[in-house]
Amino acid sequence: MHRTWFFAFLGLVCFLSTTLRVSAEGIARSSSKFYYKTETGKIGSARIYPRRLVRKIRPPATVDSRLDPRLFRAATIAQERSHAHTKARCWRYVKEALLAAGAVNTYPKTNYAWQAGDELVRDYGFKRLAIRDPYDAPVGSVIVYWKGAHGAGHVELRTKDGFASDYRSKNRCYYPLLAVYGKFSS
Repeated sequence: MHRTWFFAFLGLVCFLSTTLRVSAEGIARSSSKFYYKTETGKIGSARIYPRRLVRKIRPPATVDSRLDPRLFRAATIAQERSHAHTKARCWRYVKEALLAAGAVNTYPKTNYAWQAGDELVRDYGFKRLAIRDPYDAPVGSVIVYWKGAHGAGHVELRTKDGFASDYRSKNRCYYPLLAVYGKFSS
């Protein structure tokens, strides 16, 4: 009985070592690696990434010369003051950056981020831009997202290479986009 198990185990080990050798020589197919032969005859490999892991490479944000230059300064201030991770104070940080840059003359009064756009249009002369993708927003524009899980929403400023509020990121917020706002120089 023990001898049978021993030979079965030995056969399994031989079979596995044969299949591993075949796959290493590039003869067998693999869903996670691509095997190829180099010019010197050696076998090389490269990892295959699934489509869901491949991110789009986006060009840097555009600069719209029609926008108020103080918005560019606000985006720079927001990026300088931002942290690596969120503090759940996005609208406060954006308000302070807009005020420090002189883009608004008084501190905005609304509490929630999703209310930011209405107040900026009503009290500070901002206009809603016809942009549906935050990556297409020009540098300095204010991007407002709809309510998240806690009902506050999210707001951020577009920077040259990403987004900034209380934290900085190269990727947009995952909440649904509400609108993009900008202030035109007069």
